[in-house]
Amino acid sequence: MDRGKLKGHAALWVANIVWGLNAPICKGVLRSPEHPGGVDPFALSVYRMVGACLLFWCASLLLPRERVARRDIVRLFFASVFGIQLNQMLFLWGLSLTSPIDSSIIATVVPILTMVLAMFFLREPITWLKSGGVLLGASGALLLVLTGRHGTGGTSSIEGDVLCLVSAVSYATYLTAFRDTIVRYSPVTTMKWMFLFAALAAVVIYRGPLTEVDYAALAPRTWAGIGYVVVCSTFLSYLMVPIGQRYLRPTLVSMYNYVQPVVAVLFTVAVGLDTFGVTKGFAALCVFAGVWLVTKSKSRAQLERERSTRKD
Repeated sequence: MDRGKLKGHAALWVANIVWGLNAPICKGVLRSPEHPGGVDPFALSVYRMVGACLLFWCASLLLPRERVARRDIVRLFFASVFGIQLNQMLFLWGLSLTSPIDSSIIATVVPILTMVLAMFFLREPITWLKSGGVLLGASGALLLVLTGRHGTGGTSSIEGDVLCLVSAVSYATYLTAFRDTIVRYSPVTTMKWMFLFAALAAVVIYRGPLTEVDYAALAPRTWAGIGYVVVCSTFLSYLMVPIGQRYLRPTLVSMYNYVQPVVAVLFTVAVGLDTFGVTKGFAALCVFAGVWLVTKSKSRAQLERERSTRKD
């Protein structure tokens, strides 16, 4: 494996380990019937968008200036709509209405959707090896979610589940439809523009919920959770994902979503809330085997080279 692909895999490991802890931490931050002292999901969206925007623009000041073509600014705006605004805002809204287990189950459809959309947007083939890897990984992720020990994290909600599903579709669209634009520039450049658009939209649309938060009543634990969501699961993770997009195919990038339930299970085991037995070990093995199979599947470029070689 070349150095670029290793860098892409490492970046996606970091992003998805951080995201694996995001759902339970977000659930502890968001206001819900079980947690009335939490933050409105739309207010948290504003914190994420504005906080990450400031961090990315500050980071860009430390790097060489990169000129972005005007047509790509427009594309980055729409990438922001699908990859950040609809994805994250709908996820937080849905998570506030449904349970973390439901949101985790719904997240397993992202690689399947990405594989199908990559066929339309990027003409990437759906091979038996790739589809088998996606389904094997999905099976492992579902098994991990369904066999995990879950605390009082809210009840299922059709409205919340639909919002999480639309969020998943939006993210899959972002990974495929805008890949060519994302890989054209550095991760900091693409993200500073995408989060600028997202921050402006969030402040305009959700300024009401932002002013309704009783900041003096928020517990230190809630503030710590907000800090994690802004710095780690937004700034750091969104810095890592474009690196993965640069070196790896969209379906493989999305396959790392299946690492998130593995991280969540290991976290609950580490804090003594669950045990790690044969079933969970088998499920984790399915996840990693699925990622490996998708890694080994052939891209459109590889298949075209093989056909060209046979003709010669």
